[in-house]
Amino acid sequence: MGAAEPDLYRDTWVRYLGYANEVGESFRPLVPVPVVWASYGVATAYVTADAIDKGRRAATAHAQDPAQATRVGVAVADTFVWQSLASVAIPGFTINRLCAASLALLGTLTRWPLPVRRWTTTALGLAAIPLIITPIDRTVDFLMDSSLRKLYRAPGEPPAPH
Repeated sequence: MGAAEPDLYRDTWVRYLGYANEVGESFRPLVPVPVVWASYGVATAYVTADAIDKGRRAATAHAQDPAQATRVGVAVADTFVWQSLASVAIPGFTINRLCAASLALLGTLTRWPLPVRRWTTTALGLAAIPLIITPIDRTVDFLMDSSLRKLYRAPGEPPAPH
């Protein structure tokens, strides 16, 4: 039996496209808002492509299964919801609030010029990205295992790896 096909959306540099909106939020104090929204477009395209890929993989893996359409639908929906929460919505909100709070706090506590405060806020946002990934991923796993996945997972079936 050969090695499993690498997952383009989880095992390669493409995975980092899911963090585009977090980078966009970090740079919000320095760039026009349309640039931030474009970063959400990149992250959403990544999420959609990953969901389609997981549907394709499910279709291939279950080609002879009479419930193939259901398995494909579950794979697409589960991936899309998980990625939307773990890669776009929650981290985007987290970095947005962290940067907004730090910019306000720096304005209150320092006499630094505005450009220095903005660059400091951006650096803090970028530095926070690697720190928030694992806790958010685990939280989304827990939330989905406790809710949506109960609707479509067979008893005893392990959660899908993300």
